[in-house]
Amino acid sequence: MDKQTEFVLRAIEERDIRFVRLWFTDVLGFLKSVAIAPAELEGAFAEGIGFDGSAIEGLARVHESDMVAHPDPTTFQVLPWRGAEAGTARMFCDIKLPDGSPSYADPRFVLKRAMRKAADLGFSFYTHPEIEFFLLRDGLIPGQSPEPIDRGGFFDHTVTGPGSDFRRQAITILEQMGISVEFSHHEGAPGQQEIDLRYADGLSMADNIQTFRVVVREVARLHDIHATFMPKPFSEYPGSGMHTHMSLFSGDENAFYDGADEFHMSTIARQFTAGVLAHSREISAVTNQFVNSYKRLAGFTEAPSYVCWGRNNRSALVRVPGYKPQKGSSARIEVRSIDSAANPYLAYALVLRAGLAGVEGGYELPPEAEDDVWSLTDRERRALGIEPLPRNLDEAVGLMERSELAADTLGEHVFDFFLRNKRAEFEDYRSRVTPFELERLLPVI
Repeated sequence: MDKQTEFVLRAIEERDIRFVRLWFTDVLGFLKSVAIAPAELEGAFAEGIGFDGSAIEGLARVHESDMVAHPDPTTFQVLPWRGAEAGTARMFCDIKLPDGSPSYADPRFVLKRAMRKAADLGFSFYTHPEIEFFLLRDGLIPGQSPEPIDRGGFFDHTVTGPGSDFRRQAITILEQMGISVEFSHHEGAPGQQEIDLRYADGLSMADNIQTFRVVVREVARLHDIHATFMPKPFSEYPGSGMHTHMSLFSGDENAFYDGADEFHMSTIARQFTAGVLAHSREISAVTNQFVNSYKRLAGFTEAPSYVCWGRNNRSALVRVPGYKPQKGSSARIEVRSIDSAANPYLAYALVLRAGLAGVEGGYELPPEAEDDVWSLTDRERRALGIEPLPRNLDEAVGLMERSELAADTLGEHVFDFFLRNKRAEFEDYRSRVTPFELERLLPVI
């Protein structure tokens, strides 16, 4: 038994933990949970907890349904919002087959495999997301428009109010769980919030994002409000993205930094960025996985619509933030296409593998887009070699199903299930009559 496992078992006893929740994620990014008694935990560490994987979206087919959840002791945390009396803790799990081999349908394993690819090339992968979401008045009624909890705007400050009180409590809980928060503020739309998590390795950050979503929803419930990570709940306001800053490190050195370069971008950084751009269209079905995601990408907001990069250009898909003088460790790129509803394990795995393809293939970074690409004509964009992102989920799925990079990164099982699920989602969406059609056409046709 290793030291971390011993620490968890001792902490369970010393802190009077009565319930241990084992968390894992399905292919679509939805968190699953099973609770066990503390007395069962040592056995869970040794042998795992068996369950029917066919009952979980994308994990297994009926004829191969047996799955085993193995708790990762390094992810042990007490759930603070449960209160001292409840004594509830959680751990993330790795999903395996009964013979002990990894399940290729486990999104956590997909990201681990991508990060192992980076390690084989001598790199560690780090990310820092800016997570946006909306707080809405409770009592949502299907078919009726949601109501934001406030009328605030970007960086608006209020001494008291539901948004500021919510952020204060949510951040306190996140910090108690070992998840460091770098910034928090009111975003541009009414009711919209942003909380930025401090840099961590890609796997730890994906776990943190899943925990973050739970904390946000739990704290919102305590305040009698509703939190949503839906990419675009309002037609008239910007949507919610998850702009992610990322970098590769080689040992203790930031592989993206070159002090002699005009933009302080190393050859590795340029090739990685070129890879992300080159493959961004074919991985959009994962970075933007819902039909609603493409309403956010429709343009004329801070969400990207075109495949390009720039420094101070917030219409670009990839932005190179300003370098902090004398701090090469801060060199990074910001990928702006990912939305807040994405499965972080799959999204980060694909962006990482896209970037590594650029490094391995020596991709050349295209010229910087210095202008607002939304203001250009289609002819001007074509002349500059700037392609559009997919306009809807159907187009994104069509690009992904022809992608060797996506198939190799996700593995056959996840790749096939994801495509089937998203085709079905778009077909269901395509058959629905929308309020837009009723408002525009019913009175005149």
